[in-house]
Amino acid sequence: MIVASRTTGREGKVYGIDLTEEMVVRAKENCKATGVTNVEIVQIDNEEIPFQDTMFDVVISNGVINLSPNKLYLFQEIHRVLKPGGRFQFADIVTENKLPSELTGSLEAWTQ
Repeated sequence: MIVASRTTGREGKVYGIDLTEEMVVRAKENCKATGVTNVEIVQIDNEEIPFQDTMFDVVISNGVINLSPNKLYLFQEIHRVLKPGGRFQFADIVTENKLPSELTGSLEAWTQ
């Protein structure tokens, strides 16, 4: 979020969402420590993105989509909040088929 806040400039606004209070607190602390003031961080508890339709130019997901049990709905929400012509970038693990238990139960498999 710090890089995004610098990219948007003083006039821009960056919003972050996370599922855990711990990560929200950590993100807020990091923004404060680096002097970032154009960031708002929100905690959510499901796939509903708490922002208006067509609000964002860019949506970035870093390792969150794979945690969602309802990926189709999450992708619909991302599409909903993106402006027409907006960009979506993600670094994640997305599968269409059920994975074998030796992979789903392996922390090493999910982090490589």
